[in-house]
Amino acid sequence: MIQVFHQSAVRDTDVSMSDATIETVTADRWLLLIHQLPAKPAYLRVKIWRRLQALGAVAVKNAVYALPANEQTQEDFEWVLKEITEGGGEAMICEAQLVDGVSDQEVRALFTAARDEDYEAIAQEAKTLAEALDQDLNARGQVEARTQLTRLKTKMAQVVAIDFFGANGRETVDGLLIGLETKLTEGTMAETSQGGAADHTAGLAHLKDRTWVTRQGVHVDRIACAWLIRRFIDPGARFRFVSAKDYTPSPGELRFDMFEAEFTHQGDRCSFEVLLGHAGLTNPALQAIAEIVHDIDLKDSKFGRDEVDGIKALIAGVVMAHRKDEERLTRGGAIFNDLYEYFSKKRS
Repeated sequence: MIQVFHQSAVRDTDVSMSDATIETVTADRWLLLIHQLPAKPAYLRVKIWRRLQALGAVAVKNAVYALPANEQTQEDFEWVLKEITEGGGEAMICEAQLVDGVSDQEVRALFTAARDEDYEAIAQEAKTLAEALDQDLNARGQVEARTQLTRLKTKMAQVVAIDFFGANGRETVDGLLIGLETKLTEGTMAETSQGGAADHTAGLAHLKDRTWVTRQGVHVDRIACAWLIRRFIDPGARFRFVSAKDYTPSPGELRFDMFEAEFTHQGDRCSFEVLLGHAGLTNPALQAIAEIVHDIDLKDSKFGRDEVDGIKALIAGVVMAHRKDEERLTRGGAIFNDLYEYFSKKRS
C-alpha cells in the first residue's frame, strides 16, 4: 500500500530541465493517474483499461496507475485524462516520489513482470510458428509464415516501446524471431555458407579494438559476454551502456545482448553462446561457463549444471551491491576468471 507521496503540479517548465536532471527524475519519480469512472457507459471502463495497457502503465493501487516520469508519458496520461473527463469521469495526474509503503524497485518490478508476460506470449507464438516451419511447408505455407513473422515483429515493437526497464524476456524473443528469419531464408544462408571459413576468419579480425554497446543494468549474460570479449576476443574493448530503446549505433560500434544487436540471442542460445560460437572458441572450460550462463539466463535447465545456483547467487549479489555497470563488469569478471581457472584445472 502506498502510504506517502510527494505530489507536485505538472508544468511545461518541468520538461525543459537538463538531460542530467531528467535522468535523476526518471530514476525515482513517477507520474500517477488517479481516476474515478462513472458506472455508465460500461464500455468506458474497458476502453480506459485498454488504453492504459497499451501505454504500459501498471496499477499500484485501485484506480491508480503509474508510469515513469518523462515528457512522453506525461502527454500519454494527459490524453487518457481527457478521455476520462469527456466520458463523465474524474481524473488527476500527480508527479510522485515514493517515500514509504512501496519502493521504486518494487514498482519497477511491476513493469518488468508485465512486459515479461507480453514477451512470453510472443515467444509462445514464435515457437508454434517454428514448429510449423520444421514440417517443410510448401511455398504457400512459407508466404503465410512470413506474414505471421511480420505480425510478430510488429507486436514485439509495440512491447519494446513500453519496456521502460529492460525486462529479461526480450532477449529470448529476439532470438526466436532471428531464428524464424533464418529458417525462412535457409536457402540463401546455405549458398553463402560455402565461403564461411574465410568469412569467419575475416570477421574475427574486425572484432579488435572496438566499442561494444549493450543495455544498461547488466546482468549475467551481458556480464559474461563482456568478460569473454575482454579476455579472449578484444583485449582493448571499450564498453558503452545505453537505453534499451531507440538506440542507433555509431559507425564502428558492435552491440551485444540487445535488440537488433550483432550478437544477441539466437533460437534457444543466449548471447554468450552466440558470441562464443562466432569467435570459434572451443575451449571446454568456456563451454562449461556457457552452459551455466545459459541455464541462469534462460531458466530452462537445459544443461542441468550443478554450479548454476551458486553462480546465480554470486551474480545477483554483484548486481545488488553495485549500481554502475562498469563496476558490475569488474566484479562479475573476477567471478568468471575464477570459474574459468576452476574448469581448466579440473579438466587437466
